[in-house]
Amino acid sequence: MATDAQQACFEAGIKFGSLYHQFAGTPVSPASTRSLETAIAESIENQPYCESVAVDIDDDAVAADIDHENGYTELSGHLMEVEMRIEYEGVTARTRMEMEDGYPLMSLVSVESE
Repeated sequence: MATDAQQACFEAGIKFGSLYHQFAGTPVSPASTRSLETAIAESIENQPYCESVAVDIDDDAVAADIDHENGYTELSGHLMEVEMRIEYEGVTARTRMEMEDGYPLMSLVSVESE
């Protein structure tokens, strides 16, 4: 049987996996970054135990990634920062996405009990 801390970490992993794989590849332009940030955060916050999600898409990186005349690129890990707070049975797990060797990984920042 998993401890509450282990379950909180599991829940964080599930949320990060669904966030990344649901939204990677979404068309994004500098004009749509704020609305996409909100859509990502609010959709993931609907899931159980997810208390908050902060998504920051880098406008300058998005603009630099556009390599055709249609004015958008595809969302990927190097274009955004994500932080998440999960609360499960009095345990809070804080996570963030970090790029490592060009690959987006979830990092467990802290796990705290009440």
